[in-house]
Parts: sequence; structure tokens; C-alpha cells
Amino acid sequence: MTNPEGRPLHLVPPPGLGRVVVGEAELAARVAALGAQITNDYRDRPPLLVGVLKGAFMFMADLSKAIELEVECDFMAVASYGSATKTSGVVRIVKDLDADLTGRHVLIVEDIVDSGLTLSYLRRNLQARSPASLEVCALLVKEGLQKVDPQLRYVGFRIPADFVVGYGLDVAERHRNLPCIRVWEGAPGGGGGGGGGGAA
Repeated sequence: MTNPEGRPLHLVPPPGLGRVVVGEAELAARVAALGAQITNDYRDRPPLLVGVLKGAFMFMADLSKAIELEVECDFMAVASYGSATKTSGVVRIVKDLDADLTGRHVLIVEDIVDSGLTLSYLRRNLQARSPASLEVCALLVKEGLQKVDPQLRYVGFRIPADFVVGYGLDVAERHRNLPCIRVWEGAPGGGGGGGGGGAA
């Protein structure tokens, strides 16, 4: 099937999707490189990966496969977005960890960092649980928005301060399954409900 311009429908992006910020091949290559680096750094102390839901689920899955160690995985859900495409500054834990962090080497796996306020809260919260070490691996960092030093050990890509979707990131729970990361140019919330992308 084609659209009125004759382009195959599967090649026509839905309304609201803008330019590709990070392509599928770039994502795969960078995740593999991060996995190799983490493998080397944690060779004698396999980490507990803490994925921040929902946005980090795809990154977490691919990253864990790229780490050649017997890692363990756990997840937290942290609410930090309101109804628009900007972080609200309100932080609350929606789902807590199952694992005890005492004496563990913990690596927070984050999808995107913008203001850094949510991540700062999350770091303080987990540090209070007495881990042996606590580091952060962020897939994306929006340039120029950090209000606090995010102290990131591993970074995938630094990107402009646009609202983005894909590879786990959503707007109103849509577009998480895109294989690449694209700018969202549609209405905040995607035309229905609250938008968001993960802890920021």
C-alpha cells in the first residue's frame, strides 16, 4: 500500500515524528561499546543493573546482553513527568527494587537525563541503602539542561534539548517500539494523556 504521494506506507512516519536523532545501527554499535567497557571495568565484581522503568527497558535488555559477566537485573519505576514534554520536578518512586543493595556494586541504567534532578534524587535514595559502589549508565544526555552535576560514569550519546521518542522512550505511552530515536514534533502528550520519557 502507498500514500497519495506514492510512498510505501511503512516508510511514512506517523504524524508528529520528526528527524532521526540516533539511528538503529548507531544505537547497536554504541550499546555494544558500552557493554565492553562495563565488562572491563567490572571484571572482578559483576554489577547489579538497576533499570529505570519504563523508558530504559529496551536499553537495559540490549546492554545486559552486551556485558560479558554474570550480571543481575532489577527495576525501579520513578515518576517525574507531568502532562507535558518537560520534567515536572516532582519525584516519587512508583515501583521499588526487590534486591538488597547492601555491599553490592550497583549500576543505574537510565534512558535519558535532562535536568538531572530526578537522577540526583534516585542516586541519594540508593546510596542510603549502603551499596559498595554506585554508578550511572545513561543512554542519552540532553545538552545544556542539567541543573545539577549528574556524575555519569557511562554515556551513550549527548543530544540537543529536543523531546525524543523511540527505543523505549515514549509520548503518552506511544512510539516506545521504534528501533531508532526521533524528535517528537507533535502536541505534548501525543494528543492524549500524559507524556514522558523516564527519569530525568
